[in-house]
Amino acid sequence: MLEISNLEVVYSEVILSLRGLSLTVPDGEIVALLGSNGAGKTTTARSVTGLLGNHNGEVTKGSISYNGTEIHELDPSKMVQMGISQVMEGRRCFGELTVDENLATGAFTNKDKANVKHQYDKVMELFPRLQERRKQLAGYMSGGEQQMIAIGRALMADPKFLILDEPSLGLAPLLVQQVRDVIRDLNKEGMSILLIEQNAMMALSIANTGYIMESGKVVMDGDAKRLLADDDVKEFYLGLHSGEDGERKSFKDVKHYKRKKKWA
Repeated sequence: MLEISNLEVVYSEVILSLRGLSLTVPDGEIVALLGSNGAGKTTTARSVTGLLGNHNGEVTKGSISYNGTEIHELDPSKMVQMGISQVMEGRRCFGELTVDENLATGAFTNKDKANVKHQYDKVMELFPRLQERRKQLAGYMSGGEQQMIAIGRALMADPKFLILDEPSLGLAPLLVQQVRDVIRDLNKEGMSILLIEQNAMMALSIANTGYIMESGKVVMDGDAKRLLADDDVKEFYLGLHSGEDGERKSFKDVKHYKRKKKWA
């Protein structure tokens, strides 16, 4: 469904952010994109959804295609109409608007009133908490509730392809589990998903495929279950390392992590 090929992105005409990035999101699958802060994950999302220009960024090489159509030069609203929606990092809810008003902004490009009603009912079914707080201002709601609004707002456009940028960021473990379950349920309904995360355990536990970024390029990729079992992934993202005695140790117990500057 989505194919990024040899993508290079430059900010302010001088800062090279992506360095030949390539990845594929097959139709109906969840693909996890992992990496530390500054690896280029959010830039990848902006490249797909057309928001690079808002941050003085530009695609200088490579291509992005969605269902066979080149999209990296299209207007963001056109991409939404094509079926691509994004849940941004940090939620970005409209704090002075109510839950219902925030959701309504997500339906701006959806001209089918019956479908808008269907999507609204679907959001309320996924997040019963929002049903209870429909008329409350988003700015006074908890981080978990705001994440529900952000995901619901993206769903109002009835997307076929969903990009989630750090949906578990700042959430309590129980809410992370709820978000994980919602993502899995959406995928079961046929939605293709690019899941951008630092929480490797959560992302790889539901993904089909995983990509790991470092310094603007992919350094490791493969089946999600295989990556979750990989020693390097365990060390970099889960804080685990097998010592000589075979027992798992945390970063505070070993110096191995400090010596490993690059992926194998």
